[in-house]
Parts: sequence; structure tokens; C-alpha cells
Amino acid sequence: MADLFDSPSREPQEDTGPRPLADRLRPKVLCDVIGQQQVLGPEAPLGIMLASGSLSSLIFWGPPGVGKTTIARLLADQSDLHFIQISAIFTGIPDLKKVFEAARHRRSNGQGTLLFVDEIHRFNKAQQDGFLPFMEDGTILLVGATTENPSFELNSALLSRAQVLVLERLVLSDLEMLAQRAEGALGVALPLDGLAREALLEMADGDGRALLNLIEQVSAWKVDGKLDVEGLSKRLMRRAAKYDKSGDEHYNLISALHKSVRGSDPDAALYWFARMLTGGEDPRYLARRITRMAVEDIGLADPQAQTVCLHAWEIYERLGSPEGELALAQAVTYLALAPKSNAVYAGYKMAMATAKKTGSEPPPKHILNAPTSLMADQGYGAGYAYDHDAEDGFSGQSYFPEGMKRPVIYTPVERGFERELKRRLDYFAKLRSKREAGD
Repeated sequence: MADLFDSPSREPQEDTGPRPLADRLRPKVLCDVIGQQQVLGPEAPLGIMLASGSLSSLIFWGPPGVGKTTIARLLADQSDLHFIQISAIFTGIPDLKKVFEAARHRRSNGQGTLLFVDEIHRFNKAQQDGFLPFMEDGTILLVGATTENPSFELNSALLSRAQVLVLERLVLSDLEMLAQRAEGALGVALPLDGLAREALLEMADGDGRALLNLIEQVSAWKVDGKLDVEGLSKRLMRRAAKYDKSGDEHYNLISALHKSVRGSDPDAALYWFARMLTGGEDPRYLARRITRMAVEDIGLADPQAQTVCLHAWEIYERLGSPEGELALAQAVTYLALAPKSNAVYAGYKMAMATAKKTGSEPPPKHILNAPTSLMADQGYGAGYAYDHDAEDGFSGQSYFPEGMKRPVIYTPVERGFERELKRRLDYFAKLRSKREAGD
């Protein structure tokens, strides 16, 4: 009897039913896999493991349609391991126990097992922990596949026993190679001109399986001549961009937007802003993050930047979508072109660290009020210099705790309005030195 979730027999079987093109074109050997040379090449992790005959448990992290399942299946073939595939979506603890028991029995007969777990991040902590003893005693060689960041979604104990390999979305040259392979299998050329063919590849968005599904549709069309981009667009809808508002893509894209603004590149900033909007991101989230950028990366180099962001946020609330997004786009552009400074941000972090380090040190007595005679007797307010009485409006007194060495917390940059603030700061520093010298 076949094992639970067992793979089909490796012996050739007659299959007269219809099979999707993606299944028919599944590579038979690793060298036929398109792309992923960063893990499959001779000097890459899997290439070295296979050459040395020492395959370890693996976690494949990458977007859909880049070959995770195919590579796992071919690894089992090349390593002479029995291949079993399960999905974390449909598998519970009782099912896993049956899989492990079958693998243990197989091992006693001299046959190893490669257990491929699709969507492994969907297993909870207890289920993930259940793999550990069987990985450690060699009952299974685990290959997990996930589209989510393993650092956040998988237990550290599991990660310590497996090597994470990153699979990348297919580039256009990879997709073109796949399209040519598909045309060869179908025995027909796609009825598309050059630009339409390129548009079809772009519609796949780096997903090889998606491209093959699109090609299967296009190859079945009855058309005269070749379709152009407009003709293709009428017949075929563009795939929705991959975007998860609570997953990796959300954080990756907001990071790209933030760093584009920080890097003073308005074109890139507007691009990532648009990518997030087309992915369905809440414009209010973007308004909040844009305002944060103004505070964190521009600061007092352009104090107006914060006002621009707040006004754009308010305009969005008044106009709503889609008109309000234009105000946010204007704010993004303004921030990208504004002078940059993180001096206040860095100063705030240093002030927090200094405050924690100095604990409960009281203010110097000369700047404390003395509303009672007892407090006056204790020296509260004694020797306080009223700055407005000084000739230049600056007394130069110390306002830090007594005995504390004066730290340098705020260091403005020579950009934008902070250039003026630095000039003022240098001026006060000179006056303070003169006061301390008794001049």
C-alpha cells in the first residue's frame, strides 16, 4: 500500500488524461531547471552538496513559480531518496505521525526519505517542533518551501538544523527561455509580435508557472497573423502584482520607498509609492510613513517638510481616493528633493541613552525654583543667571546635572536650514567658552 501523501511511483506509467503545460514541462534533471544558478551552480550551495554527496535539510525561500517543488523532487532523484510531498495547509499532527512512521520503516529497510513540506510557515510552533527528532536521527531529510521570511515565520530550532536557500523570481531572459521551451513542446509559435511577446513575459511577473499557464491560453487562440500589445491586452488580463499588506512585500516596498526618499531620488520614490498603491496599500498608512520620513531623515534641514506632509495627509482625508493620493505624491517628491539631516533623530537617540545611563541625577540647584524658605536654604535657585539680563542674551550656565561632563548631543549638518542652526550653535559654544574662561 502506498504511503500517505506518497509521491507517484517513479516507474513510467501511462497517463492518458490531460496535463497542464506546466506539469508536462517539469524538468527531469537539475541541469534543466531554468534560473536559480545562485543555488544550483557548481560553486553554489546545492551544487557543492550534491558533488560531495552530503545533502542537508533545506528551506527554500522564494516567490511562487520559481521551482521550489521541482528542485526538491529532483534532489530526491539525484540523491536516491524516497520523495514524499505534503502541504502544511492540509496536514495535521496525526498525518505527520503517519508520514514519520512510514519514513522510519523505510529507513530500517535501507531507504532514506526526502520530505518536502510546501508552505511550511503555515505549521504552528508545535508542528514545527515535531520535525526536529526525525531530522536529528536521519529519519527524514526535510526540504521546506515558504514564500515568507523564515526568520520571522520558522522556529529558531528548526532553522538551526536546516540551511536557508533563497530562490529568486525569474528574470525576462529566464522567462524567454521557458517560453521557447513551451513552444517546442506545443509545436507552435506564439501568435505575438516582439513587443507583445515581451508584454506577455512581463505579465508573468517572474512566475514561471504563471507564464506557462498564460502561454497555454495564448497558444490556443485562433488568430490571423500576429497580435500586437493592444490585441494581447484585449484578450488577456494582466496578473495582479504580488503584494501582501501584512507580509514581506509590504515591508520590502516601504523600505524601498523610504530609502529612495533618503537617497534623494524622486523618480524611484514615486515608483515605489505607486507600487504600494497599486498593490492595495492603505494611503493613510503611506501618509503616516511619509510624515515619519520628514521627521527622521529631513528634520530641521527643512522644517517645512513636516508641514507639507501633514497638509498632504489632511488633503487626502478631505478628498479621499483617488484624488487625494496626488497630494501624497507631491509630499513624496518634496521629501526626496529636500535637504537631508538625521541630526535631531541621532541626537534624540543619544539623549535617551544618556538619560538611561545617568539614572536619577537631579538638575543643578541653580536652575531649581525655591517657592519655600526651606528650599531656598538648600540652595535652590542660588546663583541662577537670568539670560535676558546678559548683554547678548546668553548666560552660558550649565543646565546638566552637577558633576556631569557636558555631552554633545545635537550636531547639525551643513545642509539646508540646519546650516543656519549650526552657525547659531557654534556662536553659543564660543560664548560659553568665554564665560567659562571668565572673560
